[in-house]
Amino acid sequence: MIRRQFLAAAGAAVLRSDWAARAQSTAAYKAPPAEAAHDEDFWREIQAAFAVDRNIINLNNGAVSPSPRVVQDAVRRYQEFSNMAPAHNMWRVLEPELENVRARLARTFGCDPEELAITRNATEALETCQLGLDLKRGDEVLTTDQDYPRMLTAWRQRERRDGIVVKYVEFPVPAPSLDDLYQRFERAVTPRTRVILFCHITFTTGQIFPVKRICEMARARGIETIVDGAHAFAQFPFRASDLGCDYYGTSLHKWLVAPHGTGFLYVRREKIAKLWPLLAAEDSLREDIRKFEQFGTHPAASHNAIAEALTLHESIGGERKAARLRYLRSLWEDRLKAHPRVRLLTSRDPAESCGLGTFSVEGINGGVLANRLWDKHRILVSSIAHGKQYEGVRVTPSIYSTVDEIDIFCGVMEKILREG
Repeated sequence: MIRRQFLAAAGAAVLRSDWAARAQSTAAYKAPPAEAAHDEDFWREIQAAFAVDRNIINLNNGAVSPSPRVVQDAVRRYQEFSNMAPAHNMWRVLEPELENVRARLARTFGCDPEELAITRNATEALETCQLGLDLKRGDEVLTTDQDYPRMLTAWRQRERRDGIVVKYVEFPVPAPSLDDLYQRFERAVTPRTRVILFCHITFTTGQIFPVKRICEMARARGIETIVDGAHAFAQFPFRASDLGCDYYGTSLHKWLVAPHGTGFLYVRREKIAKLWPLLAAEDSLREDIRKFEQFGTHPAASHNAIAEALTLHESIGGERKAARLRYLRSLWEDRLKAHPRVRLLTSRDPAESCGLGTFSVEGINGGVLANRLWDKHRILVSSIAHGKQYEGVRVTPSIYSTVDEIDIFCGVMEKILREG
């Protein structure tokens, strides 16, 4: 048993050493973002870090992304270690290491570690806020009609249960401007508005919102702000100080490529005490961010392996990563927009969008098109619809996606547009 453990540890050390060398090489890369975006030699190193099925063209990474080998290896390593003596290894060895993950995430996000809780996803983080705020009958909550369905469902449950009033901001796609989006929120606020929840970037069309401006307007009126950052964190660079919100929730298994089922909740320090956790916590934790992590026995492996995903993200660099994602999006948008039946639903202004893009095709239902791409060509995309306003297909490549895969997708789409 000791020999097996030694050999397993030695093998893991070799893998980690190899990855450390690659990460160091990547971090030493000095090309500016605009140049790095189309440097295929650089991105080939990143692509090689992922063990994905290249017989499938996965352009739905906005739902959940594959994790690179080094992250998967870390999860397996921590899981195996946990199983040797769970009550000791998991709770006394691995669980305390979560504090290192907390500190690194906080440094990347730009907040105090004591303001950041590790969650299982954005839904858990955001519903902690939605269901944990004290609201009275008649209090108004303001959101948009294009927010994520789970968040709208949470507000509607409080509406039925507590008698609060939910109001919705509507906006066209693409939005006319960031100023237009701001004005829509400002006009919708009333003396009874207590909370505003909105997306940092929408899951439907990838519209980035003027977060700080909305949050500053809300704070001046004594209104609390919850920002849904499920698609924002690690897709493009920003800091907590760029937002000014009271609460922020995100998933880490999308653009950070962390283990599936990981996320975080940011709560402004002075707001922690009054926010109720989803699962009960002792009163001694009333002002402790860890009161939002009291969900019983859970695998420490997934949370601890977030550190490996952060290492990859830091070695690439946030600006270079965002430039690459915008470049990949421009490749398919430039080709498809030339067809008169194609309508781009995402702004091309870099201040309003990044790697997530959505388009519609006149005469072809988005769901039918998505199914056709998968059934006949093994190209994975996501169909998107919003009532009668629009429907189409969302395309989300990731850092492991290749230019050749984008080219194949475009070729298939051009054939469909020609032949039906």
